[in-house]
Amino acid sequence: MQEKSMRLRHAILLVLPLGMSFSAPLMAGSPEEVFRQVASSIVVVEVSGAKGEAISFGSGVIIAPGQVITNCHVIKDGKTFTIRQSNQKGNQPQPASLRYQDIDRDLCQLDVTGFKGLPATITISKLKTGQRVYAIGAPQGLELTISEGLISSLRDLDGAQYIQTTAAISPGSSGGGLFDENGQLIGITTFYFAEGQNLNFALPAAWIAELPKRAVAPLPKQAAPAKPATDSVIAWMTKAWALEEKQDGPGLLAYSKKWVKARPGDADAWYWLGNAYGKLNQHDRAIDAYREALRIDPEDVNAWHYLGNAYGKLNQHDRAIDAYREALRIDPEDVNAWYDLGATYSQIDQTDKAIEAYREALRIDPEHSDVWYDLGATYGKLKQYDKAIEAYREALRIDPEHADVWYDLGATYGKLKQYDKEIAAYLEALRINPEDVNTWYYLGITYGQINQTDKEIDAYRKALRINPKHTMAWYFLGFSYSIQGNRGKVREIYQTLRKLDPERAERYFNALILP
Repeated sequence: MQEKSMRLRHAILLVLPLGMSFSAPLMAGSPEEVFRQVASSIVVVEVSGAKGEAISFGSGVIIAPGQVITNCHVIKDGKTFTIRQSNQKGNQPQPASLRYQDIDRDLCQLDVTGFKGLPATITISKLKTGQRVYAIGAPQGLELTISEGLISSLRDLDGAQYIQTTAAISPGSSGGGLFDENGQLIGITTFYFAEGQNLNFALPAAWIAELPKRAVAPLPKQAAPAKPATDSVIAWMTKAWALEEKQDGPGLLAYSKKWVKARPGDADAWYWLGNAYGKLNQHDRAIDAYREALRIDPEDVNAWHYLGNAYGKLNQHDRAIDAYREALRIDPEDVNAWYDLGATYSQIDQTDKAIEAYREALRIDPEHSDVWYDLGATYGKLKQYDKAIEAYREALRIDPEHADVWYDLGATYGKLKQYDKEIAAYLEALRINPEDVNTWYYLGITYGQINQTDKEIDAYRKALRINPKHTMAWYFLGFSYSIQGNRGKVREIYQTLRKLDPERAERYFNALILP
C-alpha cells in the first residue's frame, strides 16, 4: 500500500460500508445511560496462533451486521480470530476473517458471518477540546468497562482529528470505542502510555468510512487471512506525540532518529526529527530534516510550516515567509500558518502585510485570542490606538484571564491619556498575575500622572518586593517621597540606588532631589 503523509488535511470522502449507520444525534445522557446504550456494540477480539493457541485479545466495535472494527496491532501476530460479546453470558465465540487493513492508520475490519449485535452510531461532527467522552472496551477480555474523561488535545491528521483523551485505556482496550455524551462513536481507542499521565489516544471514527478505499482489496472467500504489518505510521507518530507531551526533547530526538533509520522513506519520520532538533534549538539541523521530509512529500503542509518556524528562529525572515506561503498554497485555511506569517511580517515591520495575514487567520478562526492580541500589538506599532484597543478587547472577550493582554491594553489607554482605564486594565493584569514587576512599576507611573502619590508609592514598593534591583522603581519611589517632602526616605533610597547604579543615583538625585 502506497504511504501518504499522515498530516495532510484532505476533505473526507465518505464511502460507507453496507449497513454502516450515520444517524442523527441522540439525547445526551449520564455515563450509565451511555454505557447501557452502546455496550452491545463492543466485542472481545480473541487472537490465536497457528496451532490454535490463544495469543492475545483486544476489543472491537460493531459498525454493521457482521462487521467489526479493531486496531491492526491487536491482531498482527494472529493466524485466526474469533469475536464474542462479553456482556452476554453463554455466548460462543464466532470465527472472523480479516476483510480490510490500513496499516498506516492501524485500522482493521473483520468479517463475522452471521454475527449479531447492535452497530454503533458513528458521528463525524467537529470535536472540541474539553468535550466529555467515554472509553468502553473489554480490557481483561471478560467484562466491559467504561472510563470517563475529557478530550485533552485534538491533532489535525489526514483529514480528521486524532484524539488525545484523559479517559483511561488499559491493556486489552485497544480497538474499543470512544463515545461522546450522546453515545455516538467518535473514535477507536488505540494506544496509551503507562509512564505518561493521561496519555491515551483514539483514532478518528471518520476514518472507518475511508477504510475500503485506502485498504488492500477485499479477500477472496477461500483466501487465507492477510496478516497485518507489525508497525504503522500512527504507532510511530503516537509515541512521538507522547514524548512531545512530556517535553522530553532528548528522548524525542533519539526516538526520531530510530524512526528515520527504520523507515528512511517516511516523510513523517523526517518531520519529527526536525521537530526534535527544533525543541533542542538546533535549528540548522531542523531545517535539513524538514527539507528531507519535503523532498519525499513536497505537499506536506506541516513540514513547510515548521520549516518556516525554523528559518524564523535563525532570523532568516524571507525564507520563513516563503515557507509559510508554500504551506498556505497547500492549505489556504491553515490558521496557524497565517498567524505565523503575520508574526514574521510584524518582526520585519511590514505591518500592512502583517495585518492582512492576521485578518486572514481571523476569517478562518475568529475566536483565536492570540491572533487578536498580536493584531492589537501591530495596530499599536502604527499608533492606531483605537483599533489596537478594539483588538485587545476581542482577545479578552475570548480569554479574559490573559494578563499580558490586560497589560498592553492598559499601556494603550495610557497612550491616549485615558488614565482611569489604564489603571483599571493594569489592576486586572495584576489580579491574574500579582507578581508581574513591570505592571506594578507602570501602575505606579500612572498613579503619578494623576497625582495619587500614596498609591504611586505603594505600587513601586510592590514592584521592588518582587525585584529589589529595579533601579527605575527605586528612582521614582525616591521622587515620590520627595514630592511628599520626606527627605529621610529620599536619602535612604539614594544610598540603596548608589549600590545598584552609582551613575544613575548621582545623575538623578543630585540634579533633581538632593540639595
